[in-house]
Amino acid sequence: MSDTTTKRKNDPEGLKKRILAGALKMFAEFGMQGARLEQIADHAQTTKRMVVYHFGNKEQLYIEVLEQVYQAIRQHETGLNLAEMEPELAMTKLVEASFDYHVSHPDFMRLVCTENLLRGRYIIQSERIKALNKSALDLLDDILTRGQRQGLFIDELDTVDVHRLLSSICVHHVSNRYTFHTLFTPNDSEEDSIRRNRQLAVTATLRYVRKAP
Repeated sequence: MSDTTTKRKNDPEGLKKRILAGALKMFAEFGMQGARLEQIADHAQTTKRMVVYHFGNKEQLYIEVLEQVYQAIRQHETGLNLAEMEPELAMTKLVEASFDYHVSHPDFMRLVCTENLLRGRYIIQSERIKALNKSALDLLDDILTRGQRQGLFIDELDTVDVHRLLSSICVHHVSNRYTFHTLFTPNDSEEDSIRRNRQLAVTATLRYVRKAP
């Protein structure tokens, strides 16, 4: 038995991480119903039996992958230290970071699309995801409140609406990338699309929250 094999057998946490990474790839590619545990096990260089041992069944594994990807994006946001920035700069940085995250994590977006095709059947079962995502609204609410106190942002703002606005362009860029490009911007390069839509997300959000001059 090689040292690598022995190390893997004695590293259950490492194995679980590999299974989750493989599961994310397979669920993003084939959906919850199309992905097979055998494929996930192969990707993690383990066996179906070990996947079942650690996660029980495909449904529970899928929920844990959902929890993992939502935790990752929320940690990314809270790590931006936006509370130290002036409100308009903080809002700009939040939108830019959100856009960049969606672009660089297309599997996250595919998984979210999969769950919406399933009508939220599994995300509703996770209290952890609901708790995790509270941080997104808390972070945004702090920016909006500080901007309102300084007279920069309008008072009639709903934090959920602002989150919906800024995330909608970020999501659309990834989820509709191929169809929108083919139909409306066939001459744009990928770099052009990213630059245009990133700026659109920032401009739209700032115009929505700012007080008129």
